[in-house]
Amino acid sequence: MTRNSPDDATRKGTSAVDAIEGLLAFAASRPRWAASAAINSASEAISRSRALAAQSPGEHLPLLTRCLNTTARLMLARGRATEALPLAQEAVALSRSIGGASLAVSLHRLAEAQEALQRFGDAAATLAEADRLPPPPD
Repeated sequence: MTRNSPDDATRKGTSAVDAIEGLLAFAASRPRWAASAAINSASEAISRSRALAAQSPGEHLPLLTRCLNTTARLMLARGRATEALPLAQEAVALSRSIGGASLAVSLHRLAEAQEALQRFGDAAATLAEADRLPPPPD
């Protein structure tokens, strides 16, 4: 499915997960000058994924974590570290139950937000935790 506009997420017959993925793709592809459209799209993806995760946490928690991390990345790229920090913290909290790559990505995103806020000690501790994660199995 080609994702060129937010309308892709509201097309009839689109599954909820595909709609959320479409919103994330739309948000990630917006140029820097279209920050509000990107943030709005990513925020809608978070809202929709929260609803899915409430219905079926085991199945949709990784999607919610990805939405939070993507939105935090967008916020950081646009100089909005204060808004990115709680999203990154929530992503870490949720991904602890998932573990693996999801937790590693979330920890690195949290460290980025902490560095942007000049909390270098916290960022170093967060990165040290990410370094202690076991490597993925071969």
